[in-house]
Amino acid sequence: MSNVFQSTQDVLLHIEEGIATVTLNKPQSRNSLSLQTLRELHAAFTALDGDSCVRVVVLTANGPAFSAGHDLKEVYAHSGDAVFYQELFHACAETMKAIVRLPKPVIAKIRGVATAAGAQLVASADLAYAAESARFATPGVNIGLFCSTPMVALSRNVAHKHALELLLSGDLFTAQHAARIGLINRALPEDELDAAVDQLACKIAAKSSVTLAIGKEAFYRQAELPLDDAYAYAAHIMVQNLKHEDASEGICAFLEKRTPVWRN
Repeated sequence: MSNVFQSTQDVLLHIEEGIATVTLNKPQSRNSLSLQTLRELHAAFTALDGDSCVRVVVLTANGPAFSAGHDLKEVYAHSGDAVFYQELFHACAETMKAIVRLPKPVIAKIRGVATAAGAQLVASADLAYAAESARFATPGVNIGLFCSTPMVALSRNVAHKHALELLLSGDLFTAQHAARIGLINRALPEDELDAAVDQLACKIAAKSSVTLAIGKEAFYRQAELPLDDAYAYAAHIMVQNLKHEDASEGICAFLEKRTPVWRN
């Protein structure tokens, strides 16, 4: 059993029994994603990439909001500073890509609002569960700043007409609607959210970490390929997967009707 805490100004990292919890810790600013916060998030996911003890990651937040998106006070303070803007959105993109490319499943657990780049975080996670009271929006269009970077993750999660409705209207929408369109897996009663995510994280953490890494990478790569190429790639991955010791152990355990012992 491991029980490790790491804290920075904006982000907390807690690792226990193969499950890492990354927590946004800026409740006073509704967990806005400043440049510093994005750098700390990226550093956390980079560290988890190399931690062989971690099997699954839960992304959550302290306070009444999951994340209100970019820090508009910071953005306004750098009005006209193209260099800063490029640095900010580069950091944002690198953070979102680090989540997608992390060889461990990432589960977003959402309470309160997740708007703009906050909704982008939700869309970048592999799985997402929210309290029924949670709300989502890509409201940039309301202030003259279209949510172009959140659009990248959003359009890869939901059908285009749903994505464009959210992007063009800028309206808040419910967790139930987010579940219907596929932005999140499920909306749950407030008092059931923690237990549901904990149960799922423990279930995933019990799997072979090698198999999880292979599967997650393959899922995102095949999704961007034409059908014929996707099947050829997936067949190649199956062959490579079968060469791993955990695949042999898993098949043997199934045939022998016993619990597999993963070598990872």
